[in-house]
Amino acid sequence: MVVNRELIFKDGRWQGLKTENLDYYLDLIRNNFQFRKRGEVEKDPSWQQIIPYILFNFKDEYFLYRYLKKASERRLKDDWLLGIGGHINPVDLKRDQDILDAGAWREWQEEIVYNGNLLEKKLIGILNDDRREVEAVHLGLVYLFKGDSHDIFVREKDVLKGEMVKLQDLEKRLENIGGWAQIVYREYLSKFL
Repeated sequence: MVVNRELIFKDGRWQGLKTENLDYYLDLIRNNFQFRKRGEVEKDPSWQQIIPYILFNFKDEYFLYRYLKKASERRLKDDWLLGIGGHINPVDLKRDQDILDAGAWREWQEEIVYNGNLLEKKLIGILNDDRREVEAVHLGLVYLFKGDSHDIFVREKDVLKGEMVKLQDLEKRLENIGGWAQIVYREYLSKFL
């Protein structure tokens, strides 16, 4: 799923986590998206690939994970990620469900084993980061899922490693990396310390 970059930023470009006017941007995405092959848009900044990016929280802990050496996504290897997610695909088009919510939920189920109940699921912002090539062609829909258990695991243990980390310890883990995790921590999570 992609949306033309000029359309997304027609009212001005921003850097970081946007938390206001979310309905405006969600409607813009829902009414103007296209599906294009990833190979066509992966290095084309005229398109924004829409990515659900789901933070998982239990009490004062957040799920943190990273790609291992065997992972196919070379641009994100060794980066710590706070968000679970990926690309929205045509399979997410369903008559009775919003495509953005359906894509987020499918990615959650594909990436994670969670032995607990989700108590809350909400969109907290839309993330743009033009500093690195990989993020410059993606636009993140940042969700927060709160659960009643810290019993969460990555499905693909050969390419991903995940763990729960206390909020106060996140800053040290994220200080030497760029990308979305640092922005989400700095502009959203650090406010809860």
